[in-house]
Amino acid sequence: MLTYPACIPLSTRTLSHLAELLRAHRQTIGCRWRRLDPGRQALLVLAHLRNGDTYPRLAAGFGIGIATVYRYIREAVDLLATHAPGLAEVIESASRLWYLILDGTLIRIDRVADDRPYYSGKHKRHGVNVQILADPRGQLLWASPASPGSTHDLTAARIHGVVDALVDADLWAYADLAYQGASPHITVPFRRRPRRLSANQRAVNRNRARNRAPGERAVATLKTWRLLAKLRCCPQRATTIIAAIRVLQTTEEQHP
Repeated sequence: MLTYPACIPLSTRTLSHLAELLRAHRQTIGCRWRRLDPGRQALLVLAHLRNGDTYPRLAAGFGIGIATVYRYIREAVDLLATHAPGLAEVIESASRLWYLILDGTLIRIDRVADDRPYYSGKHKRHGVNVQILADPRGQLLWASPASPGSTHDLTAARIHGVVDALVDADLWAYADLAYQGASPHITVPFRRRPRRLSANQRAVNRNRARNRAPGERAVATLKTWRLLAKLRCCPQRATTIIAAIRVLQTTEEQHP
């Protein structure tokens, strides 16, 4: 078998954070010995989440079995997900901001054509709907639990309590036309139909588009974790994986 060195585009700060969580977890459960120490297990998990490396490749690279790789990754992902802040906590910490950006994205999944709830007619593919909250700079603040891909963005935002949370906190958010009619606290562009827009309305739409544009950066940041290019697991597992990635991304963006 041929091997080659590879890199993970993350800082040692993220590796150390995950390794410390795993070390504390092992002490809590009374684990005395593992094939990999916490640092190596953390490296394995980051290679899977960030680079999308498969179980067989990781097993060969780290000299362990595929079943062990599966257990190590699942343990770490579950542990990280428990440290992900909830929506209320994120909204409270964002109360000092002028506004937020609300957007939705589709995470592709490996499903067959019979799974209609997960088929998105808009994107013409199977996936899960994830709602994103970002700050005006485009920094990812929160990502919702995964909903079936057929769920409309506005419906998903209401299900996860995003609309009510913005109203309760008196926070404003910019969003696209998918969220029209959600709440006065969610600003969307003027519709072009059934009538043409005036010059003033077009100018307002351009301004709103500029304010909303950094939200695409937050979506792109989430998808830099290559595992999310296409999830090949049960869709119910997507929520835990996304929560774990949120924790790692927040750690990565912290100033040293």
